[in-house]
This record gives sequence, C-alpha cells and structure tokens, in this order.
Amino acid sequence: MKKGKSNTKKYSNSGESIISGAEAVIRSLLLEKVDLLYGYPGGAIMPVYDELFKYRDKLNHILVRHEQGATHAAQGYARASGKVGVVIATSGPGATNLVTGITDAQIDSTPLVCITGQVASHLLGSDAFQETDIIGISTPVTKWNYQITKASEIPSIIAKAFYIAKSGRPGPVLIDITKDAQFEKFKFSYKKCNGIRSYVPKPQLSEEILTKASKLINKAKKPLIVFGQGVILGEAEKELKKFVEKSGIPSVWTILGLSALPTSHPLNLGMVGMHGNYAPNVLTNQCDVLLAIGMRFDDRVTGDLKTYAKQAKVLHFEIDPSEINKNVKVDIAILGDCKESLSKLTPLINKKEYPEWIKQFKDLEKIEIDKVIKEDLYPKKNGLTMGETISAVNKYTKGDAIIVTDVGQHQMVACRYSKFIKSKSNITSGGLGTMGFALPAAIGAKMGAPEREVIAIIGDGGYQMTIQELGTIFQNKLPVKILVLNNDFLGMVRQWQQLFFEKRYAETEMVNPDFVAIAKGYYIKANRVENRKDLNDAIKEMILSKEPYFLEVCVEKEDNVFPMIPSGESVSNIRLE
Repeated sequence: MKKGKSNTKKYSNSGESIISGAEAVIRSLLLEKVDLLYGYPGGAIMPVYDELFKYRDKLNHILVRHEQGATHAAQGYARASGKVGVVIATSGPGATNLVTGITDAQIDSTPLVCITGQVASHLLGSDAFQETDIIGISTPVTKWNYQITKASEIPSIIAKAFYIAKSGRPGPVLIDITKDAQFEKFKFSYKKCNGIRSYVPKPQLSEEILTKASKLINKAKKPLIVFGQGVILGEAEKELKKFVEKSGIPSVWTILGLSALPTSHPLNLGMVGMHGNYAPNVLTNQCDVLLAIGMRFDDRVTGDLKTYAKQAKVLHFEIDPSEINKNVKVDIAILGDCKESLSKLTPLINKKEYPEWIKQFKDLEKIEIDKVIKEDLYPKKNGLTMGETISAVNKYTKGDAIIVTDVGQHQMVACRYSKFIKSKSNITSGGLGTMGFALPAAIGAKMGAPEREVIAIIGDGGYQMTIQELGTIFQNKLPVKILVLNNDFLGMVRQWQQLFFEKRYAETEMVNPDFVAIAKGYYIKANRVENRKDLNDAIKEMILSKEPYFLEVCVEKEDNVFPMIPSGESVSNIRLE
C-alpha cells in the first residue's frame, strides 16, 4: 500500500477469539472503520505497535516527528473528512506532548480518539520511568477519558470512546492502557456503542420553541445571522443556505464558520470578531434580532459583553446546553442539532428581503474598502502585503482549495480574503490559538481529502514550532503546499506592542534561518519571493506542482491587520487604522 493514502479495505469481526490486549486495540480500531492513524512509538505502547506491524495492510500509521504533530494532523484529518481522528503515543513525555493538540480539539469541538501507553499497573503511582498521570492531566481538556488496566475492558472502552468523540458536540477522548493490559490475553468480541445511559448527545428539539422563534424572526426589521462551526459539524450547510435565502437575512461568520456558506453568496456579508469586517461588527449593535447558529459567543467575537447586542432579541441555535447563557443572555434557546432546527424552522418563516438594512452593510463596506482593503489587496507601497499574496492564491485555486492557517496576522488576513465555494475548506486553530498548528494539520487535511488542493499558510514564527513535520511530508510524499508569509517578526504580538506598548518590541523580532534551504534539506521543492513582479508566477508554480512545495514570501515587516477591535472593547469601537 502506498503511504499517504487511506486504505479502504473492510475488516469484520469474525466471532470470539483469544487474543492479547494489544491486538484487541488494533482489531477494535478496524471495526470502527479506522484506516489511518498518527503516532510515535515508545516503550509503554510497544506491544500495540508490534501488533500494528502485523496489520499494516489494513491500517496506515503515519510516523510524525513530534507527538503534538500527531494531534494536529489528526485534527486536520477530522476537519477535512468529517471522521474521527486517531492518535497513538507512549507514556510520560509521549502522552504529555499530546496535551496542546487535545486542548485545541476540545475548544474547537474536533473529534479525536487518543490512545496512550502506560507503565504496568503494579508500577502506577511509583514514579516509574516515563510514568505520568495523563488521566489527571487530560481530564480538564477531554470530553471523556479512561485508564484501562484489564485487557477485557479494551473493546467496550474503545467503542464508547468513538461514540462519545463523534456524537453531539464532538471532542477529544483519551484512553490510557497499562502495558500489562496490552500483553494480557482474553476472549475478544466487539460491539459498537450506540448510546450511554447518562449521556444525552443531542437535546430534544422543541416545536413550541421553533414556533416562538419564527414569530420573532417574522417581525424583525433588522435581523442578523451569525453562524459558526456548528453548521459544518452538523452538516447543515444546505439547510443554512435555504434558510438564509428564504429569510433574506444578512449573514456573517466566525472564523470557524467560514466556508459553511460560499463567500460569494450575496447574503454572506463577512466576518465578525476582533479582525473581522467593519460592517458586521458595527451593525451587531444595531440589529433587532440576532440569530446565533452553531457559535458559542467567544470573547473575540463579542468584545465587551456589557455592550454586545444589548438592543437585540437573541436566538441561540446550540447543541450543547452548557453554552446557553454562558456569555450572552439569550431570549430563545433553540437546543438541538442545527440541521434539524433549520430544516424545521424554514417552513415557518416568511420569505422576505431587507434592502435598506443590507444597504447599511454595503455603505460601511465601502468605508472599509477605501480605508483598509484597497491597500491590502492593491498596495502602492514597495513591500509585498499578506493580502495581495492571499489574493494571488485565490486567483489560482478559484475558491476550491482547503486553506489551513496557523495563528497570527497571516491567519486573520487569510480568513478575511480567502474565497471558498465548498464547506470544510477553512481549517485553523480557533479558540486556543495554537501556533504550530498549520503544518501538521495540513498533512491531516490532505489525507482526509486527498482529491483537494491543500495549502498551509503560515507565519515565520508558527512555522518554526512544528517545522520538523516537513520530514513527515517527505517520507509520505504528500503533495501539501506550504506558503510562509515571512515578516521577520512575531507579527500579531508586534502589532499590539506598536499600538498599545509604544513600539517596545520586546522579544518579537525573529532572526530567521534560510527556510528554502531547510525545505530543500527535506527534498521538498522550494522558492522564495521578495519582489511583486515574481509573486504571481511563484504562486502559480506552487499550486500547479504535483509534489510537496514550499514557498516563502517576504512581506512588509511592520504591516498591521485592520480592522481591529481592541481587547475588551465594544464591537462598535472597531478601528480602521
């Protein structure tokens, strides 16, 4: 089997047999239709790896260069494919290196199953070599976790793990397996989990609430939809589009909601949040009905909660009851799967248009174009901008690529200017803001959607946090495109230092290596662009390449990303300069 491609061979449970715990892990994964996992071997997980060796024709293991890379790759795979990402690592540092990626998956609702090895059960609590309490460490950042000390527990716990990770609001699950449980023999049989008594993944949708919501929507004069990743996770893109088009309501998105509705849709009016578009942010505080669909009122979206949408009736479409009234007091909570909620609500609403209300968006958009967008996309300055680079990418992808971004200025610019015609096209670290996310996540995205172009857009800072995953790309011959926007700074921190700390650039200037030479050291085609005249051809060459490709674009050192809502301020106080 070729590396980098998912194996689609089916594996079936052929009755009961006496096998080791380690083999039970592999068989259980196969019965959950897992054909791909990311990991790094070590002493406490070695029995599982030994069994993995025997099943190489059915299960493709991708050897990453760092365990954090495994979690981010699994996230990228899950986000691009809609399946559960699977990670495997050893005890101690192997397990603790997963924590950042697990936390990222938890806050961004990404389904992961992480399996870690653990020292033998008689050594637990003795500070044995590479022992750590990964259950205690991961409890706050997992949807569920469990330590297995008996082989007989393995099938039922793995079945439960996959059910919990994928159902309801998705999230990461961690299973820790002692080494003696991996060696122990038992009678294996597997039964998929379809429900847990104490766990209700999806609240029952109330018809009464929907009727109440429809009346409020039908009376609205200035309604606004803010949609988030819940639409993508609930596979409700078609339902959202139908609802938007019938209601005529202007619709805006959080960064994780981006691509759920095509960016060219006439009612898609931009991005909310700290570096979102001017009109959606300002008009959030002027709408009379706010429909929050599959988003969680993150502080980067709301700004100052004391002033956020106080004039509006708030309708919150949410699958997780714990998010209701957590940050923003809502008038109507529509609990349930948003695919079901939207499909049942759409027949109850009137077909309407809001020309005057939408004109307000367009008028404010013109101000943003004049003050910010023109200079970003069509700069008159000598230095290259991030915006014109993203614009060149759009020219050759035609909105059909998966864009994976890291965290920082480039992330905001890419989210603002990337064009998308398909869902599951924008993959980024949202709630945790994890630098180092993009490169391994792009690996996973390419393997989750091998038919699609995958472009990782990364800053020079975040790139160096997981740069070693170039080795994974090379070993597996994955045609991932890597675009580093290099400003020789930790750009976002530097911007804040400029605006709020009187240009005291404390430890934000980067002295960078030769990125092209490093890429070539991993036998990856590479190029560098410093002049505008070379940009388009370089982007074209990168995108047309059938192999992995690295492109460094040297951009203006001290450019800032605007608009910007200063931290903790009202969304109405968004700055254009």
